[in-house]
Amino acid sequence: MESPQATRKTGLNLPPTMRGTTLQLETFSGSFRAISSLTSPSKSSSPSTCSDRFIPCRSSSRLHTFGIIEKESPVKEGGNEAYSRLLKSELFGADFASFSSPAGQGSPISPNKNMLRFKTESSGPNSPYSPSILGHDSGFSGEVSTPPKPPRKVPKTPHKVLDAPSLQDDFYLNLVDWSSQNVLAVGLGTCVYLWTASTSKVTKLCDLGPNDSVCSVQWTREGSYISIGTNLGQVQVWDGTQCKRVRTMGGHQTRTGVLAWNSRILSSGSRDRNILQHDLRVSSDFVSKLVGHKSEVCGLKWSHDDRELASGGNDNQLLVWNQKSQQPTLKLTEHTAAVKAIAWSPHQSGLLASGGGTADRCIRFWNTANGHQINSVDTGSQVCNLAWSKNVNEIVSTHGYSQNQIMVWKYPSMAKVASLTGHSLRVLYLSMSPDGQTIVTGAGDETLRFWNVFPSVKIPAPVKDTGLWSLGRTHIR
Repeated sequence: MESPQATRKTGLNLPPTMRGTTLQLETFSGSFRAISSLTSPSKSSSPSTCSDRFIPCRSSSRLHTFGIIEKESPVKEGGNEAYSRLLKSELFGADFASFSSPAGQGSPISPNKNMLRFKTESSGPNSPYSPSILGHDSGFSGEVSTPPKPPRKVPKTPHKVLDAPSLQDDFYLNLVDWSSQNVLAVGLGTCVYLWTASTSKVTKLCDLGPNDSVCSVQWTREGSYISIGTNLGQVQVWDGTQCKRVRTMGGHQTRTGVLAWNSRILSSGSRDRNILQHDLRVSSDFVSKLVGHKSEVCGLKWSHDDRELASGGNDNQLLVWNQKSQQPTLKLTEHTAAVKAIAWSPHQSGLLASGGGTADRCIRFWNTANGHQINSVDTGSQVCNLAWSKNVNEIVSTHGYSQNQIMVWKYPSMAKVASLTGHSLRVLYLSMSPDGQTIVTGAGDETLRFWNVFPSVKIPAPVKDTGLWSLGRTHIR
């Protein structure tokens, strides 16, 4: 048995079979490693045996790297903190406290490099390893979110190109329109031609003669009748199926460059700065006149609910009118060039898009309920036309100087879906097919190009009539 002095030197109460010299402390480059060399005593000392045990040194382990040691447990009031310090000092030595590094700094032997990245040492509130399940913003961050969908592929080339001789290169005219019955109307010089998309049959609708020319065409929403604005200021209405003129209305002093139908009223805009409202049910040429623009009216669109009419002019103004007043309800003057491109959203009521000419180059979005501008995007070139897809929440724009491109944008992020080129001159004309998948563009290069840019509409599954509602249904005769 060892003397009491040996026991005091080590500071440990050792069993009678162990010698004080069996416990050694070795130093390596400023760090400490406790090595317990517990050996069995000789047979002459005692007949009893002692099995070897490995006592790990927690100071040299890297438990903090794997998140096993997060932080010290809070000491409760009245706890035996002094006893814990004494126990650590007796077990691991007096230098253990000076060796222990603060949380997040690591040991000299194994600095905190976050090996294999099992755990981020400083877990933010948005980390998926955060103790809170919901995190800071009520959800896991990008590591757990679904990957973004790849962008939809849009063919870069048109699937059909038609020759359109004498298609004018005039920014203020509107010479192409696609009807709901799948018939494309094109104004070429003094004539209007109809192209049936299903059969590719071409029909000459009318010829205005040598003293006049076509400045605008616009189908009714039903697609049976078409209106024609002429250079002399007339507005003619034709039966598209019978190729017969139904009505001729005057009122404008000079060319009628833009037309817009709602359910009952035909609106016409002219170089004389006026907008006339025509009603085919009355005998007079027009039922009202809207005065507000200071230069030629070149853009005109009714909202889908027929409540508001948006007009754009060469005076850089965008005006919004309603059916009850002959004064504009909104005067939007942020554009710095002519406003020809106008489109109402079919997905959100009161959302209006407008595009400016060469000096402006911007597409602007408006809330017509309060007149506030929602967003503005600089496209880098003249905006000639805008059309909103009815199948998806996207918008297509055609451009002039200097790139002559066709752009497809995702709303409201305004991320570019596609950029299409092919026309050699500015793309002044745009219309959309009845199914909403194809657009046709026209330019002063005397070509019409057909592009497949939008997906087909998703048809919801029919809802079966089951349950109590179907049992209580009655029929009205």
